[in-house]
Amino acid sequence: METLFLTIFDTAMSKLNCLFVAGGLLYNLIKMRFYNTLFFLFFLFVISSCTLSEIDLLEDLVVIVPELEPESEPEPEPTPNQITPCVNGRAGSYPCSGFDLLARIPLNDFESQSGNDIWGWTDSLTNKEYALIGLNDGTAFVDISDPVNPVYLGKLPTATVNSSWRDIKVYEDHAFIVSEANNHGLQIFDLYKLRGLTAAQNFQADARLTSFGSAHNIAIDETSGYAYVIGSQEYSGGPLIIDISNPKTPVEVGGYSQERYSHDAQIVTYNGPDLDYVGKQIYIGSNEDKVVLLDVTDKDNIVKISQVTYSQPGYTHQGWFSQNFNYFFVGDELDEIQTGTNTRLLVFDFTDLDNPQLHHTYYSDLPAIDHNAYVQGNSLYLSNYTAGLRLIDISQIATKRMQEVAFFDSYPSSNQANFDGVWSIYPFFRSGVVVISDISSGLFLVKRSQ
Repeated sequence: METLFLTIFDTAMSKLNCLFVAGGLLYNLIKMRFYNTLFFLFFLFVISSCTLSEIDLLEDLVVIVPELEPESEPEPEPTPNQITPCVNGRAGSYPCSGFDLLARIPLNDFESQSGNDIWGWTDSLTNKEYALIGLNDGTAFVDISDPVNPVYLGKLPTATVNSSWRDIKVYEDHAFIVSEANNHGLQIFDLYKLRGLTAAQNFQADARLTSFGSAHNIAIDETSGYAYVIGSQEYSGGPLIIDISNPKTPVEVGGYSQERYSHDAQIVTYNGPDLDYVGKQIYIGSNEDKVVLLDVTDKDNIVKISQVTYSQPGYTHQGWFSQNFNYFFVGDELDEIQTGTNTRLLVFDFTDLDNPQLHHTYYSDLPAIDHNAYVQGNSLYLSNYTAGLRLIDISQIATKRMQEVAFFDSYPSSNQANFDGVWSIYPFFRSGVVVISDISSGLFLVKRSQ
């Protein structure tokens, strides 16, 4: 610092000396009344030098001053997230094979304690994709149109109290949400509200049906426009049927109690190999220890078609049709715990709905519990709790062959038969992005490796 002030002083003094010499020349010129031309030119030269020197002085100071108070550097732009590829069996800290990690949103970002069900919505106007994730205290909405940089848009709070069980389905750009929270009923949310949002909002339901209280699940036949509330206190836990053709004004139209409690169900407008039922609305219920098939076309006259059982049932949890309606894949949630077997999936031949038969039993190499399974083309996407997401090739199921071809494990600490890790997945986005709801770790976005 001392050297700096000496430099400024010396520079300034040299300029002052120059002006002093110029002043002396001016005094002598005045005395000679500017008669000496040579002397006058010399005076002008000195004045010019001094003027330039003063400019130099300013330039010197400009150079010196930044050393005293340097300008602060601008804040760097946030670095966009990057895909975490699956390399040598890991995507970052997560075990994997054939799936890259695109992004993760932890539960803390949702200000929630646990995750549960998940579903998806694609805006037909913008083609943007959104994840709808169930949480203990509500439903969160996430814009995943840039899946490497997902944007949390806000939460629809639970209708009453918190619950670890919540289920979501979508019909005509509306989300339909049930929960095992007391007196929750059916929440209906207009998904168009998500358009144009870039930051988290606090949402309210657009409608709510309270003719029932709690429920475990909801399924929708999107072709016919009917929702089926499952596992409520109505109809002995069997399906409670709601007309949602006008989403904001749902109308309860009936139900079915003869086969008692359904834990989950798939309802389709049937277009499979059994010609007796083509065009009919078929309900396939996972009813604790059996699979039940109902013709629900006439809501006032529901007819049981058939049922099918299997050996060593623990808890018949959920099932899904193959793309061609020939087979139905069923997961039992408690058999791994009760019998000590590895993950088991039961495949039923549904080519004759009046006489379904067990076709094949698939076992994985891990003891984890299977939860929800969904079929997309020749692939079965299985949420396998502590073993994560497992992708199974079912292209050769006719010859009883199923093979795991990829996986992503969001719960790396264990593959044991415990109720943690992946609750559910949604594999139906056109982009190929699969969204995962992990009970304790939040939302994951993954995609098959290129």
